[in-house]
Amino acid sequence: MILYAIPTPLGASPEQSLPAPALATIRSLKDFAVENAKSARAFLGALGMQVRALNIQVIDDAHDLLTPLREKRPMGLLSEAGCPAIADPGAAIVEAAHREGFRVVPLVGPSSIALALMASGLEGQRFAFCGYLPREPGERSKRIRELEARSKKEAQTEIFIETPYRNDALLSALLETCASATQLCVAADLTLPTEKIKTKTVADWRRARATIGKRPAVFLLYRT
Repeated sequence: MILYAIPTPLGASPEQSLPAPALATIRSLKDFAVENAKSARAFLGALGMQVRALNIQVIDDAHDLLTPLREKRPMGLLSEAGCPAIADPGAAIVEAAHREGFRVVPLVGPSSIALALMASGLEGQRFAFCGYLPREPGERSKRIRELEARSKKEAQTEIFIETPYRNDALLSALLETCASATQLCVAADLTLPTEKIKTKTVADWRRARATIGKRPAVFLLYRT
């Protein structure tokens, strides 16, 4: 049996975000492990599926999510937004599926991390996703210096994210900590009508006095 890793829209409708073969696969499924029940029901309902007839289990609430696979039924894994198992609790489900010998099939769909890198103009041959940076200001600044130094040493783009309400605090920390020549990209509201992607040197960001606000954003840093 197959566990399908299903990307969910970052802002656009399913038909705009996912190819027809992926949509057909999703509509064929009856069992889902999901990060968030509300967003999962909205996504599946937008595909015309009868949500009440589906078996939807929340990852944090359920103890045994692989029962459908053991009973020879394919199932889907849904993130709240973007690709499951990438900066997402679904990774544990994928690991468990491999451990029990089930096939895992990733479907084509949006990833904010990949989209941000594509649009940044920064180094795309060598890059690392670093997840969330520390919340405490001192530790956060220390981590920023470490990533900047690694970027220069490895010629690699460093990619990280933040909870939306701390976006501007992170941006301020980056502008206070990084060298003026370091390149910084902020990609906010990806795939939404309000999408904004800007890559500038830290010096230019300082002059612009920009703010991000409480929007989903991806940060990319590159030090030459």
